[in-house]
Amino acid sequence: MQQPISDKTQTLQRNGIIKYLMIFVGVSGCFSVLFGAWLAHAGLSLPVNVQTTLKTALQYQLLHTIVLLIVLVWTTTRLSANNSCKLLLAACIAFAIGILFFSVSIYIKTFFSIAIIGKLTPIGGISLAVAWLLLSIEGKRNL
Repeated sequence: MQQPISDKTQTLQRNGIIKYLMIFVGVSGCFSVLFGAWLAHAGLSLPVNVQTTLKTALQYQLLHTIVLLIVLVWTTTRLSANNSCKLLLAACIAFAIGILFFSVSIYIKTFFSIAIIGKLTPIGGISLAVAWLLLSIEGKRNL
């Protein structure tokens, strides 16, 4: 029989997840800026359809990285007030998975011609949509 997890243990686990998600935000934001600069200059030599595909992936990545940062701040605020933040944390995880599966799969498929990786792109899109829905549920419940 499993023993229940103490509140302190749950808080430590949530803080660990938040820490890794904040690191993810930093890396994703940095990549977005650097890749955007590269795409605006050296990427101009790529075919137009490739540029368009990469710009779409980059826009989704940057937008959702910023949203992830905002939701992480919201989550830590709720945690510091001892409020439940399970939905917010689930939304953060869904945003991170969505960024990875949507944008990164497009980058890999485009640059390395690995067509099979493109099957992850719709999963990433669904994950991003689920994250937005989780935010709407959180808003309905707690705002």
